[in-house]
Amino acid sequence: MPLRVGILISGRGSNMLALAEYAQQDDVNADIALVIADKPAQGLDHASQLGIETLLLDRADYQNRASHEAAIINALDDAEVDAVFLAGYMRVLSADFCHHYEGRLFNIHPSLLPRHKGLDTHQRALDGGDREHGCSVHLVTADLDDGPVLIQRAVPVLADDDAETLAARVLKEEHIIYPMALGALAAGLLSIDGDQITMEIGELPGRINGVDAPLSWPA
Repeated sequence: MPLRVGILISGRGSNMLALAEYAQQDDVNADIALVIADKPAQGLDHASQLGIETLLLDRADYQNRASHEAAIINALDDAEVDAVFLAGYMRVLSADFCHHYEGRLFNIHPSLLPRHKGLDTHQRALDGGDREHGCSVHLVTADLDDGPVLIQRAVPVLADDDAETLAARVLKEEHIIYPMALGALAAGLLSIDGDQITMEIGELPGRINGVDAPLSWPA
């Protein structure tokens, strides 16, 4: 059975698209079962165009975070997802939500964690005089951007960079390592059991745009 994946978005969903296009390859044993947005989002249209089921659960329609998260959990559980990937989901999730999907909830963060948790990571990297910057795929826990890091990719910070140019270069790397994490999970090269994270060395299935196959895991 393919790995069933739910994705949460808040905007255009570029990382969602990277995951979906990777998962739709015949040799990748994964299926994007559902994409949920917490507000009207361009990414829902993109997902629909790929034939993926979508759902808008607008947080403005709910009295509080608890009722909104309950609706998301019900939708994901009804879709029988095995894993949940956050792809530009701009809402801090409660401890209860994180515990419900413990070991199955993933995020892509635009910095080399543990450096620059939270927002405005590119400007903070520039302000801090960082010589390199990048992105991290990590497990989500109740503490913001504090879960175990699974894979990272770095880019140099150039002398003429501003936050926009640096962000664009990092985003290209996000579109590589997030599908890599999905591929490793689907192929059994990445397994999570409570606090135990196991990574086996192997080749990932499929191709990721702009990167020659085969890709090796861990990177």
